[in-house]
Amino acid sequence: MTFSGQAPGAGRVGAERGRCVGAGQCVLAAPAVFDQDEHDGLVVVRAEVPAASQSDAVHDAVWACPSGALTFR
Repeated sequence: MTFSGQAPGAGRVGAERGRCVGAGQCVLAAPAVFDQDEHDGLVVVRAEVPAASQSDAVHDAVWACPSGALTFR
């Protein structure tokens, strides 16, 4: 699925902070897209619609998330 104005292969990142356990695997996999809040360590999405070149890294981050808090559609 693509969104209007996006390159093929691009998608939209979602994060459920209520499910996040602060493991940081998303930041390790895709630091241009994810960060951790300095106060509680929970996920922060830096790029809700990341560049298509980040697609593989975002998929890796979603797969590596131990709590299943991330989506990429």
